[in-house]
Amino acid sequence: MLFLYIHGFNSSPASYKSQYFKQFLDARHPGNEFICPELPDYPFQAIELLSQIIESSQNHPLALIGSSLGGFYATWLASKYNLQAVLINPAVNPQELLVGLLGKNTNYHTGQEYQLTTEHIEQLKALQVSVIERVENFMVLLQTGDEVLDYRLANKKYIQSHLILEQGGSHSFEDFPLYCEEIYQFLAG
Repeated sequence: MLFLYIHGFNSSPASYKSQYFKQFLDARHPGNEFICPELPDYPFQAIELLSQIIESSQNHPLALIGSSLGGFYATWLASKYNLQAVLINPAVNPQELLVGLLGKNTNYHTGQEYQLTTEHIEQLKALQVSVIERVENFMVLLQTGDEVLDYRLANKKYIQSHLILEQGGSHSFEDFPLYCEEIYQFLAG
């Protein structure tokens, strides 16, 4: 199986959760493939890259793991391609949250600077999935202590999915290692 990990805003393939899940697969479930591409800053470009990966893997089982903005992208991709997805503290309305960050931004991992513009916001609006039609395709991990996103928005949107809600924590989802086997079983099972 191919696990496609989709990192969040201003993150990269070097993110902790991405690296940890790859190591987990290698140690506990060898023979699976893992990919976490570095995403372009523009949402349409990111979706195009991710769609190309999915479409080139049509003869191979594939599942998605998305964190934060990556969870927003994973929702759109899972809905379009009827895939299973695990979302970790997913962004529900990033077009509203990121308006406050318009202007110069720097990627936390790469140090690359870029301008966040209203075009980014408009593209995010176009990728919004208002209603989750296949709730059974989603497993959602939320922590109430998320300091970046309001967990209640995701709790409401994905309430009929396989939802895990932990008290406390943070946006990074501090107990991620404890859930890797459950994530694997949900996506591979």
